[in-house]
Amino acid sequence: MIIDKKNLPQISVIMGIYNCSETLPEAIESIINQTFSDWELIMCDDGSNDNTYEIAKKYADKYEGKIILLKNKQNKGLNYTLNKCLEIAKGEYIARMDGDDHCSANRFEVELEAFKQEPEIAIVSTDMQYFDETGTWGNITHPTYPTKKDFLYGTPFCHAPCLVKKEAYSSVGGYSEEKMLLRVEDYHLWVKMYKAGYKGKNIHIPLYQMRDDRNAYCRRKLKYRVNEAYVRAIAVKELGLPITGYFFAFRPILVGLLPRMIYDKLHKEKLKI
Repeated sequence: MIIDKKNLPQISVIMGIYNCSETLPEAIESIINQTFSDWELIMCDDGSNDNTYEIAKKYADKYEGKIILLKNKQNKGLNYTLNKCLEIAKGEYIARMDGDDHCSANRFEVELEAFKQEPEIAIVSTDMQYFDETGTWGNITHPTYPTKKDFLYGTPFCHAPCLVKKEAYSSVGGYSEEKMLLRVEDYHLWVKMYKAGYKGKNIHIPLYQMRDDRNAYCRRKLKYRVNEAYVRAIAVKELGLPITGYFFAFRPILVGLLPRMIYDKLHKEKLKI
């Protein structure tokens, strides 16, 4: 079978959606309104029990061929859901998007330009702003060119704003679906890619806006802190980092044990603009 690459989208956007009916339209519209228009959006509903799927279907019906909608019979987790999207993605690049966030209209245009200027890189991400019902309150940034040592301190790329060469995803088998990797599937993905020899870049422009409100806080369970510690330990082993790096693995667990009031204060102080 001969595939006509001229008719394939340059970017495939993969989005796992779950109980985000109130925020999903804004997230989808931020993709529709991109200044770069050669994309496809693949959404997969992960067993929502609100009307998330129905809202997504309206967009899929309206933009037939441009927006594709999948559905899990039951909740399977983000790593499984994103892999399901990856299976049918046709783009040269894979972009992420979440159903309760939004991104700047020129996001894809700027990220693609980075690949054009530096074709040797495989991962591009950007700075990311945090907002809640009161407005934008924070910003996160990472090193311009992360090295293996940066993995000691956590994920070196923001996942949601990323644009990644599909070949890099294919080379490492996509997201690992182990239960211990829930909520840290991106961190582990970067470990696998760096171990395989891929490198990335962070653009210091906040082109993505992540919702960080009370609902987001409730998702920061201790078990996911344990998962982060687990991936940090994997990074030390797989990337050949100093054995002292294992001490850094315990930090997420200690943070997870902090009282909510203290954590919230430290979290916002760290990220405030």
